[in-house]
Amino acid sequence: MSTTTEQDRTASGDQAEREVRCPADGRVVGSVPRHGAADVAAAARDLRAAQPAWEALGPKERSRHLRRWLDWLLDNEQRVIGLVQAETGKSWSDSAVEMQVALDVINYFTANAEKFLADRKVASAGLPNKARKLRVQVRPYQLVGLITPWNGPLAGPMMDVVGALVAGAAVLSKPSEVTPLTWAAAVEGWNEIGAPPVLACLTGDGGAGAAVVEEVDMVMFTGSVRTGRTIAARAGERLIPCSLELGGKDAMIVLADADVERAAGGAVWGAMMNGGQACISVERVYVEAPVYDEFVAKVVEKMRAVRQGMDAPGAYATEIGSMVTPAQMEIVERHVADAEAKGARILVGGKRGAAGDAYFEPTVLVDVDHSMACMREETFGPTLPIMKVADEHEALRLANDSDFGLSSSLWTRDRRKADRLSRLIEAGAVSINNALVVVFQLPVPMGGWKQSGLGTRFGGANGVLKYCRQQSIVSERMALKAEPNWYPIVPSRSEFMSKVVRFLGAHDWKRRLGR
Repeated sequence: MSTTTEQDRTASGDQAEREVRCPADGRVVGSVPRHGAADVAAAARDLRAAQPAWEALGPKERSRHLRRWLDWLLDNEQRVIGLVQAETGKSWSDSAVEMQVALDVINYFTANAEKFLADRKVASAGLPNKARKLRVQVRPYQLVGLITPWNGPLAGPMMDVVGALVAGAAVLSKPSEVTPLTWAAAVEGWNEIGAPPVLACLTGDGGAGAAVVEEVDMVMFTGSVRTGRTIAARAGERLIPCSLELGGKDAMIVLADADVERAAGGAVWGAMMNGGQACISVERVYVEAPVYDEFVAKVVEKMRAVRQGMDAPGAYATEIGSMVTPAQMEIVERHVADAEAKGARILVGGKRGAAGDAYFEPTVLVDVDHSMACMREETFGPTLPIMKVADEHEALRLANDSDFGLSSSLWTRDRRKADRLSRLIEAGAVSINNALVVVFQLPVPMGGWKQSGLGTRFGGANGVLKYCRQQSIVSERMALKAEPNWYPIVPSRSEFMSKVVRFLGAHDWKRRLGR
């Protein structure tokens, strides 16, 4: 699929093209085709035709192609990161993180592909089955659908596409229509290296996404709860599996024995990274009363030092950039206004930024409670509401008082306390004395509880096996002419077999002997 950059796009006004604008300054930075259901269906047919040969290559050869793709990404690093920044309005620092994620994911799964996909020998259960050999082998779903949101145009797809390709599946991807340029360029890179045609990028609106769900054998979706529910319902009707990573309202608990300086730094980074537009951002903080004032003071000091703006490529001159969509800006403004109207105080920020209308200032809110939208709904922006709690019990109760359960963090110097409390937090992940780091830990699963999703991504071998179907193989160590339980039924033989089963299965001599 081809894309048109700002430099070479024409002024033809072709309605088949969708303009992409930089949210920070409004300039047109590229355009992509408006693909529809017919385009999706045609791409699906081509991918299905190419998939068997891809699967037949085996994990070692498939990994070779993926590592060549990594080389292409590195050779085009500045261009790709530049596209991330141009279509999201991020800082260069936040944009560059996406390339780091891509490299880590490719290296991890290609290094472990053969091990993860190897046949698994299984011990038999029960004495009668000792004569049989068991193993589990896997086959990929032929066509995986990948639908991704606007907040991570490179890292988002990369976190899932690599596992699917390593598994041997073909992938039909649909990036957000808001930020399609980066992923379209990455897929062009796949084609430029001469890799097999098993990865396609379709650029369109929600209708194209719905068409993807209709064409594939398994769906991986990252996005809103509302769209996730729709996809899950349709996948259920089609009897195909889906994996959903949805919204988050991640809680941070700071206990009285925490390293307050570190916790304050972690809170600011965890809430502001990517402009707060990440599913695992710190969205609410509960601080034990003895350290509350100190913590708030340190957070305010650090938040005032956060620089905002879309810096020049390679400059690393600002921490966060703009909001990506006007709709998300409206949500952030509504949450802040609602909190202030209900008694919250704004210590830092609280309004659109001086850098431009697309920026919302890094914001600290205190005197918040659970009657406020900023503590209940996903904000997805650069805000940090902080609530004082009496003790760890109140902190846990409030942290768990949420429809979401994606990630969380717990700050304490007491390892035993951390272990005990982590088992009581209702979230798919708990970072202890750090924030956001779970998304970078490829050997462990990343998945949400409650309305934060179904299934997981990563998790070592599971990051590949989720795109596969299991197949159980049972073979005879020694093949008899006939099995004892085959026809015809012989009463004496059946009675003897029944006694043997009873003798071996019972747990006391009375029942073993049938008395």
